[in-house]
Amino acid sequence: MAVFINEQIQASEVVLSGLNGEPLGVLSREEALAMARWYKADLLCTSLMSSPPPCRLVAKGKGKAFAQGQKRTENNSRPAADKKSKGTAKEKVKELRFTAHIEEHDYDTKLRQADKHLRSGKPVQLVVRASGAKEAAAAKAVLERLLTDLKESGTKETGIQSSGKGAQVKVNPR
Repeated sequence: MAVFINEQIQASEVVLSGLNGEPLGVLSREEALAMARWYKADLLCTSLMSSPPPCRLVAKGKGKAFAQGQKRTENNSRPAADKKSKGTAKEKVKELRFTAHIEEHDYDTKLRQADKHLRSGKPVQLVVRASGAKEAAAAKAVLERLLTDLKESGTKETGIQSSGKGAQVKVNPR
């Protein structure tokens, strides 16, 4: 697994976590680097599997030590059964699925469901399925409309992630 530090990160947006692990939201790469300089810290990115990639602030100089530690643990990897966490269970995210060309009544019903979950403090994953590249733009438009309608009850954790089969976004409660 490659570890990227500071200017090595090429993504235009990142999902940033603070020095104590607190989520700071989706920021541009430049804002994240400026924040790292402000806190006299390194910006560390360990995964490029999502868009935008998750990054975190770590104490200055710890980024390179972390990268070397990752290489060591890769060589001494444990079996999958040992890697299961024994801590608290991760909160289940409610997934709501839409089609790219959703009818108005169905849209309103799903919007109420999403709003209800967000107001009760639960995160929501909004997924819009598209049957082809032509519908991908319509899928993204549905998500953008949902985000504006849910502005009062939630904030997006990630940017809109588009693929050939649709688009998705995770929304956290305010």
